[in-house]
Amino acid sequence: MTIAVIGLGEVGRCLAGALLDAGLTVQLCEARPSAAAQALAVKAQLEIHAEMGEWLSSADWILSCVPGMAARDVARGAFPFLRSGQCYADLTTASPDTKRDAAKLAAETGIAYVDVAIMGSIAMLGFKTPLLASGPQSHAFCAMINQRGGRATAVEAGLAGDAIALKIMRSIFTKGLEALAVELLIYADQTGARAKLFGQLQDLDEMPLQTLLEGLVRTHVIHARRRAHEVHDAEREMAAHGLTSVVLPGIARRFEDTAAMIDGAALSANDVSIDTALAMLRRKWPDNPIPSTDQP
Repeated sequence: MTIAVIGLGEVGRCLAGALLDAGLTVQLCEARPSAAAQALAVKAQLEIHAEMGEWLSSADWILSCVPGMAARDVARGAFPFLRSGQCYADLTTASPDTKRDAAKLAAETGIAYVDVAIMGSIAMLGFKTPLLASGPQSHAFCAMINQRGGRATAVEAGLAGDAIALKIMRSIFTKGLEALAVELLIYADQTGARAKLFGQLQDLDEMPLQTLLEGLVRTHVIHARRRAHEVHDAEREMAAHGLTSVVLPGIARRFEDTAAMIDGAALSANDVSIDTALAMLRRKWPDNPIPSTDQP
């Protein structure tokens, strides 16, 4: 099996190195190879192609590992050199729409396009970094990676764009949690309570994540007004210790917008399922109603 790797940044070098170690034939492409890329090529006794060309037609898989902003141009530049039946895996951070457009273009010439999202840190986990794949031949991509010691999972019945969309959703959660954790631990450390804090969060740690998130959203529409006051109290308490929060004002606005939407409606936990809560919040999303993709 021959694998062409376009883009020899951290991701491309990691994949190329691992696949070489697994005994596969690897082709390299990078317009401006770094010293690390050149060292990889020298060690493997490989040429680094400066641009795409006919040489791509001999590869079974083409892995695009370029920055997201270059994904569209690289795909359009590569496809004319590919033949029907070849597989193109886009591991970039390009948007779901960009990947969907590329998949349509690939399908016109019989190329199988696979959207691959990197779901962790290559710097920390290397070839063991979880990958999520969607689109035609996503299972074949996962088999190719997993048989060489990687960790790839296919989105069942997923189309191109679905994998990167799920990565974006994950990022909303992890990056939001990260920002909140920064402020929380600084505040706890400054007040000398950091060692005791985790004991007070233990109940959350024991709850399944889906149960926790759906429970928060379900009760959000019931208790938004009271919780908004609690957020403002927390913001004032941080300010009293010389800390200005940039996270809490946005949280307060979310609660206040929901409270205004409910406008005194008497709701109880028995009245609101997760589907009901999401439907209510979608209908009244401030300034920009969001259509449902899961509910009629």
